[in-house]
Amino acid sequence: MVAAWLLLFAVAALAHPFVAEARWLLVHLLLLGAVTNAVVIWSGHFAASVLRLPESDRGAPAAFRLAGLNAGAVAVVAGMLAGFWPAVLAGGTAVAVAVAVHAVWLVRLLRRALPGRFAMTVRYYIAASALLPLGAALGVIMARGGLSDDIAARVLTAHKLINLLGWLGLTVAGTLVTLWPTMLRTRVADGAERAARRALPVLLGGLGAAVAAVLTLPPPAAAAGVAVFAGGLVVAGIPWVREAQVKSPSSFATWSVAAGGAWLLGTLAALVVTLLTSASWPAVAERTASLTAPLAAGWMAQVLLGALSFLVPVVLGGGPAAVRATTAELDRGGPARLTAANAALLLCVLPVPGMVRVACSVVLLGVLVTFLVLLVRTVRSHRARQRDTRGTQDAPPASPTAPPASPQRPHRVLGGAAAGLAVVVLAAVAGSAMDVRSLPVAAPSGSAATAEGGQAVTPTGRTTTVAVTIRGMRFAPDTVQVPRGNRLVIKVHNLGTDRHDLVLDTGAHTGRLAPGERATLDAGTVGHDLEGWCSVVGHRQMGMVFAVRATGTASTPTPTHTGHAMGGDTTGNGSGTAKDSAANAFDPMAEPPAGFAGRDAQLPPAQDGTAQQVHRRTLTVRDVVREVAPGVRQTLWTFDGTAPGPVLRGRVGDTFEITLVNGGTTGHSVDFHAGALAPDRPMRTIQPGQSLTYRFTATRSGVWMYHCSTMPMSLHIANGMFGAVVIDPPDLPRVDREYLIVQSELYLGAQGGTADPDKLVAGRPDAVVFNGYANQYSSDGLAARVGERIRVWVLDAGPNRGSAFHVVGGQFDTVYQEGAYRLRPDDPGHGGAQILDVAPGSGGFVELSFPEAGNYPFVSHIMSDAERGARGMFKVTAR
Repeated sequence: MVAAWLLLFAVAALAHPFVAEARWLLVHLLLLGAVTNAVVIWSGHFAASVLRLPESDRGAPAAFRLAGLNAGAVAVVAGMLAGFWPAVLAGGTAVAVAVAVHAVWLVRLLRRALPGRFAMTVRYYIAASALLPLGAALGVIMARGGLSDDIAARVLTAHKLINLLGWLGLTVAGTLVTLWPTMLRTRVADGAERAARRALPVLLGGLGAAVAAVLTLPPPAAAAGVAVFAGGLVVAGIPWVREAQVKSPSSFATWSVAAGGAWLLGTLAALVVTLLTSASWPAVAERTASLTAPLAAGWMAQVLLGALSFLVPVVLGGGPAAVRATTAELDRGGPARLTAANAALLLCVLPVPGMVRVACSVVLLGVLVTFLVLLVRTVRSHRARQRDTRGTQDAPPASPTAPPASPQRPHRVLGGAAAGLAVVVLAAVAGSAMDVRSLPVAAPSGSAATAEGGQAVTPTGRTTTVAVTIRGMRFAPDTVQVPRGNRLVIKVHNLGTDRHDLVLDTGAHTGRLAPGERATLDAGTVGHDLEGWCSVVGHRQMGMVFAVRATGTASTPTPTHTGHAMGGDTTGNGSGTAKDSAANAFDPMAEPPAGFAGRDAQLPPAQDGTAQQVHRRTLTVRDVVREVAPGVRQTLWTFDGTAPGPVLRGRVGDTFEITLVNGGTTGHSVDFHAGALAPDRPMRTIQPGQSLTYRFTATRSGVWMYHCSTMPMSLHIANGMFGAVVIDPPDLPRVDREYLIVQSELYLGAQGGTADPDKLVAGRPDAVVFNGYANQYSSDGLAARVGERIRVWVLDAGPNRGSAFHVVGGQFDTVYQEGAYRLRPDDPGHGGAQILDVAPGSGGFVELSFPEAGNYPFVSHIMSDAERGARGMFKVTAR
């Protein structure tokens, strides 16, 4: 069962871009599926062993517990993916009941057994099993939704503490009392049982205090409980350190468990700091999301794989020689796998570019798949040896003792570790190559030591050093004076919330600076005025410019450039020359080629039922190269790889919990117009590799825009970062077909580049499009039948131009605009409408029926926009 859940985890990791609840799913396939099965199976095995009642862990009761556990886990996963809370409730109840029955069985087992030295281990298992139903109940409550942001964050944090530190932490601590020295092949340290007995109340007390503080007090109050829990782990772990000093770890199994313990202590320290420095529980929930990977992959997955690597050969048995052979098989490539896994995970938790994190995640997945392959090979080899042994029972016996397993030689260990590190380095380099715009650029050795007309300026031998800070979209100071002939050194400190850089027109460049980072730019000897700017696309057009003024009388300064110069930026992402522009390839009358598959404009229906729903979705920012018109390609910044982004739909009262993951190459954010809340934290800009959770309740109906709100906001929207949230008005009538049209503008940069910020500032779009592609519905139109009732939702994403949606040959009998009906079918004056006029950032819907078969064009009746891409066709057929 454990291997089956791990295999599902691997499959889900490969498919996660296409799964709505990807992060939740991965965490729960690993922890609820694989790890919880391992805990129930092996805690039963160890309890029966240390109490000397091995037969008690067999038969129908154990099978029934596992069956109930796995049926419940499957129901929870299916219910969350389907958004069906009753399934989550039933599944959570089944999991809680199965583990509670397991706890009762452990108590009865403990009462039956004679007093034993390591009976304390069973008490750890009982305490852990008693806590899981509480954690499961909190999970079910969260899945139900309807909680305020503060209560939801408290419940989520308590759920994590109880399940991770209580259910899993206590089980691991109790198991390692006997398993760790057994894995090391050494005796249990003196005082280990006494240390475990002392640690258990400390662990329970710390966890209880932390959970109580989470539910009732501010975040800093919970830090003490977590620190006490960590102290309990130290008390229990002192004998483990002594045992490792007697017999150092030498196998994949032992090093994997040791590495897992290090990740646990590091994560607990980070959690304490997070609690002490957070002002609210929603802030804690957002910040602790980054601790999921170290806990799940760093601690729990490594402990699980290490334990299985040791236990599987023991369970398979077959004698000492067979155990050594299967252990050697599971140890294959151990140093390389360990080094690769931990180095890749370390990069994943550091603030590295998004593609580097993706590449390292692939390495981690590869380590898991390698283990599964080795596990399958080990079992098959063991069974083959068993068959061979049965076939040669009458043959002369082999040597009664197999040669002892030789320890791995140091050079092989170092070679394997080097190989694993090399894999991670190559992955990071490959990710950086795909993410090249986020890499720092070395400043060239060029100089500005010439005056206008090419006259050389004699260096004075003196250096002018200036400190420049970045806040918002400004350098401070934005102008500096330097005596001609002086060498200029600029010390730049980014105090803003986004990535920036400083580029001089000599080519000197700081490289991209993350928030808080510093860099020193050597501009060389200054002979004339210099211009500088931030080369992040769009930032220069927002006024992020810098000037160096050469003082003295050696020569006349060169003419200066204005802050909004029309030149392109040095990254190649913004505007280029007119010759390079993709607009040269744009034919406004061209239709998509044969076989073109456009964006499906059909609107997915809202979920059935009257109960309020919780919609959970992960939106991942991705930079993608897409065709936006026949023969025209642009690098778009997108939510989940499409522009417009995914459509969200719900009803008034529904709650949306959106996890934004920045997998792009620059800072991004998200603003949901459908939610009313203070924008300070949920709409903040996050850097590549970071994530945040945005939670809101839809209290009013309409078609609402969501978009990136990072400055320059117009550029981020124009480059693809927008989408729609449809909140149905109460009692919205059913119709035969529903479509969603999102209008936006294209400001074409270079072919394959990003939007042209200069065209954007000037308000000169090259194309106006529906659903992200010019003229995509002109030939392969939207389907309808005569007499059917059609509803068309329209959202204008802008960023600059409004829309006047019109269906040629059609008349609207229903108009719903910005949350209110302007026209209904039962209008006493038999009124009709010909357009739905919407401003940028607004929308509504219209309804109509077609009287006869034919082709009915739809356009923006701002005709210059229709003539450059904002048009399509309804293809109406007879019934």
